[in-house]
Amino acid sequence: MLPRDRISAALARDGKPAIVAFITAGYPDPDSFLSTLKRISGAADAVELGVPFSDPMADGVTIQRSSEQAIANGVNLHWIFDQLEARDYELEAPLMMMSYLNPLLAFGYEALAERAVATGVDGFLIPDLPYEESAPIKAAFDKHGVALVQFVTPATSDERMATITANSQGLVYAVTRTGITGDGGELPAELTTYLARVKASSKLPVCAGFGVREARQVRQIAAHADGVIVGSALVEALERGDDPAAFLNGLRE
Repeated sequence: MLPRDRISAALARDGKPAIVAFITAGYPDPDSFLSTLKRISGAADAVELGVPFSDPMADGVTIQRSSEQAIANGVNLHWIFDQLEARDYELEAPLMMMSYLNPLLAFGYEALAERAVATGVDGFLIPDLPYEESAPIKAAFDKHGVALVQFVTPATSDERMATITANSQGLVYAVTRTGITGDGGELPAELTTYLARVKASSKLPVCAGFGVREARQVRQIAAHADGVIVGSALVEALERGDDPAAFLNGLRE
C-alpha cells in the first residue's frame, strides 16, 4: 500500500469520527518527543507533525508559542527526520508533516520525498503553498506515493473546490473558518452546508480543522465529515502535562 493510501484507509469511516492529532515536533520537551509521538499514535487515527517555523502565518498564539520554543531548543526538519529514524517502535497511525514551504524548499523536494519514505512519513500538508504552484513538489512526492494534502475553506468556490479535491491525496483538509488556528468559541453556523459541499466534491476522507476543542464539536462535525483535526487544544494539553492519549480519547465520548 502506498503511503498516501495508508492515510485514506486509516480515516475511512467505521462508525466513529476519525481524529487527526497535531503536535509541534519537539515541544514542549525535545527529549520526550518520541515517547509523546508513540502515545499519540496509539490514540489517534492519524498524526500531523508540525515542523517549527519562524513565521507560522496560519497558526494562532498556541502553535506560534510552541513553534518558537521548539526552534529555540534546536528543533528543525533535519532533527525531526533523525528522531524518526532513531525510533525503536512502529507507529500505529499514519504520519503526516505540516510544514510551511520554505523549510521543504531548502531541504530539496527529491531528498525530502526519499527521507519521508525512509522514516515513515506518509504525507505533507503545506498551508502556504497554493494549488497552482504545487506541481514541482507533487511530482517528487508522486514518485514515492507520498501524499500532498490540499486545503479548502468556506470561501472556496464550487469550481475551485472540485479541482482541489480531485487533486488532493490522503485526505481533504476542510478549514472550518476563515482566520487562524486555535480560535475558541462556537463553530460557524454555516458549517453543515459547507461540509456537505466538500463531501459532495471529494472521493477522499474529509477532515475538518481549526477551532476544534471539545467532544461536542467532534460530534457536530462527525455528522457531516469523516473526521476532525485537533491541534491547539492538544498542544495546550501537553503544556499542562496532561496525558495526550486520554485527551484524545475524551474527544470521542
